[in-house]
Amino acid sequence: MYLNNLTKNNKKKIRVGRGIGSGRGKTSSRGHKGQKSRSGVAIKSFEGGQMPLYRRLPKRGFKSITKKNIAILNLSKIQNIIDKTQNNLQKIIDLKTLQEKKLINKKFIKLKILGSGELKKNIEISAHFASKEALSKVEKAGGKINIIKK
Repeated sequence: MYLNNLTKNNKKKIRVGRGIGSGRGKTSSRGHKGQKSRSGVAIKSFEGGQMPLYRRLPKRGFKSITKKNIAILNLSKIQNIIDKTQNNLQKIIDLKTLQEKKLINKKFIKLKILGSGELKKNIEISAHFASKEALSKVEKAGGKINIIKK
């Protein structure tokens, strides 16, 4: 007994259009005439003249072609970064140092600071954008935010 006889799928592939004796000759099981009997049929979304589903449903969402890759950091997240001893950050936090320490992804081009959470340590932050709440909370803790203008 051979190994190729043990395979489950040992059915022979049916070759259509090979003469009347094959049982799949002449029209090759496509029936007679009509669009589907011919080659190059592409009627996947055609619904017989009825309004197709993709046109009946409303358009949803928006994808901006000028998407800005901005990393958003809350003050609570910055405090967590400071608290962890393995991230021995200096006095200044900016986009480059955060990317070097692998705390944020390299795809981000700009940094935005938001004021959610509390900051306990005085630290200097370089960012492209900052909310008013974030500015006041950082100054209250004794630090400051430098806004980078590009």
